[in-house]
Amino acid sequence: MKCAIWRLVIALILANVVLIQTNGYTADFPNKPVTLLCPFGAGGATDLTTRAIAEASKKHLGQPIVVENVTGGGGTVALCRLAGLKPDGYTVGINAPERKLSSLISKIPCDPQKDFTQIIQLFGNTFGIFVRSDSPFKTVKEVIEYAKANPGKLKHMTAGVGTGPYIIMTYFEDVTGGKFHVIPGKSDAECSTSLLGGHIDLIAGAMGSTTPLVQGGKLRLLAALGEERLSNFPEVPTVKEQGYNVVYLTKLGLLGPKGMDEKVVRTLHDAFQKGMREESFISFCNKYGAPIVYKNSEDYKENWNSECDRWQNFYEKYVKK
Repeated sequence: MKCAIWRLVIALILANVVLIQTNGYTADFPNKPVTLLCPFGAGGATDLTTRAIAEASKKHLGQPIVVENVTGGGGTVALCRLAGLKPDGYTVGINAPERKLSSLISKIPCDPQKDFTQIIQLFGNTFGIFVRSDSPFKTVKEVIEYAKANPGKLKHMTAGVGTGPYIIMTYFEDVTGGKFHVIPGKSDAECSTSLLGGHIDLIAGAMGSTTPLVQGGKLRLLAALGEERLSNFPEVPTVKEQGYNVVYLTKLGLLGPKGMDEKVVRTLHDAFQKGMREESFISFCNKYGAPIVYKNSEDYKENWNSECDRWQNFYEKYVKK
């Protein structure tokens, strides 16, 4: 009788172990470094802010957070790589719901709306319209007038289809009637480098990577793309102020593969939320004009789904022929 009871107890313990392993949860999570996939190249706005939040959060997680740049497909290569991994919390990624648009354009092998666990919304990328400091263009109006008179002659570069610069310039053409020639790139840093090298004429760039270039006198910021002027460039008007209703902000957050255990999600959420409150991260965001846009896991999931619906509508209106 006693043997039978012990066998039952052992069986129940083993069943619980299997259940825990199946759900990707262990009681001592995390007990090794966590890899954080950044969807764009080194030196760009997303990369810089991702590294800042990883550095600020690691002490609260109790393990190193190793940032790995996985580029390509306008952020979708990193996203789909994440989708195929074990949902144990040891590999997570930074990304944005704009990847829904990328998925519709490129037909990628994962669904941004169904294949992920939303952990926490973290920060935003603000954007501006930039030219070289020696450019003849001094205002957005001058750029638009030239683009109307010379359709397709002005070249700009994006960090990939479905990314912020791609979306901005699509709106820009629709609202202003100007026509531009788009050249695909892989990162914000590549776009800035191409502009500096004279290979393109302007960019709708993210502020994180371009801010030092403006401050150093290499690029000229013609306009900001937010609802309000940038705190670090208060003298520069918004595009909206100049009469063109183009406003855009990318909101990025932490994702994991679908099916993550709630306790793992909570552990990661709490560590990154504390990282967002660190003075080092707040100072970085203030310096580079990156707004902190926190949402908890539940609210982030709801917002992610509604934003995916928004980009589905964008695709239907502007892209699908």
